[in-house]
Amino acid sequence: MSAARRVGVGIVGAGNISSQYLQAIAGFDVLEIVGIADMKPEVAEKRAAEFGIRAAPVDALLADPKAEIILNLTIPRAHVEVGLKAIAAGKHVYGEKPLGINFAEGKKLIDAARAKSLRVGSAPDTFLGGGHQQARQVIDAGSIGRVVGGTAFFACPGHEYWHPDPAFYYDIGGGPVLDMGPYYITDLVNLLGPLARVQAQSLTPFAERPIRSEPKKGQMMPVRVATHVTGTLIFGSGALVTVTLSFDVPKHSHPPIELYGTEASLLVPDPNHFGGEVKLARPRAEAWEVVPTTLPYADANYRSLGLADMAHAIVANRPHRASGDLALHVLEVMEAFEVASKEGRIVEIATKVERPAPIADSLVEGKIG
Repeated sequence: MSAARRVGVGIVGAGNISSQYLQAIAGFDVLEIVGIADMKPEVAEKRAAEFGIRAAPVDALLADPKAEIILNLTIPRAHVEVGLKAIAAGKHVYGEKPLGINFAEGKKLIDAARAKSLRVGSAPDTFLGGGHQQARQVIDAGSIGRVVGGTAFFACPGHEYWHPDPAFYYDIGGGPVLDMGPYYITDLVNLLGPLARVQAQSLTPFAERPIRSEPKKGQMMPVRVATHVTGTLIFGSGALVTVTLSFDVPKHSHPPIELYGTEASLLVPDPNHFGGEVKLARPRAEAWEVVPTTLPYADANYRSLGLADMAHAIVANRPHRASGDLALHVLEVMEAFEVASKEGRIVEIATKVERPAPIADSLVEGKIG
């Protein structure tokens, strides 16, 4: 089923992640790429040639009347700066995660958009994938009872082992909380609702780290952020979820997300992916039971699903799911990890947000209702 009309998208930022978006965007009729820009024109031109699209200067793309949405794929420290320029140009904005590198600047972006009746959307959109929507369906059906607690765990030895230029992961705006926290916290809000409070502790074991990947292997990177963070998310529902986010773990065997209900436990897939197995176990069960995934967007990379949903929402005049309000709530929670750790106290979360509407439409129809 073709979209009623196509929504023009201008991309700012032609780095590594842009290729994943461009591959996935091709699967959504509602999206039409009108151009790509980068602060390094040669990078934009290379990506444009790869995908058969137009390269343009940033200012020209922002001024293009065909670009209704600016897809902001710049580095985290530039997210709000570029987003504000897009809003000033009268464009809706959909950005990579995080919304900003601190709550104050993220709120500035949301407030600017609201003042001009424009939309802000933000990755991650993996929570819209079939695996996570299936887990939500299990919870919403009451199959595990009331959720009492859980664990969320991301840990690796560091991105310096694979990324060609990993220094920004250890600079202000980087670290495991801002890098990977959005996937986990956004999915948990999707599953359990908004947060009420946060408590946390953090460590920075190394003042600098060596790059272990090419082409900069052997160069040293200063570390300006906490790289091992652990804490407890206290949800408005009362559920308590223990979280660890770390770039300092050589290897582990923890599942990404486990939730513990009064009737059963639930294994939730990796929130960095759209699919994955959902498993349930009741008290004294000898093994986990696989819950069949019947919902769409679970079998591939759909890293533009939130963008497509936002475009459909613009056409249909309805709320979009990967919203700026959701991203701002998650950003406040992530910043609370740092505040709680430094000040040794439980931090209250001020922002309020509704759980995004669930997804049930099929990929065959190519829409998100």
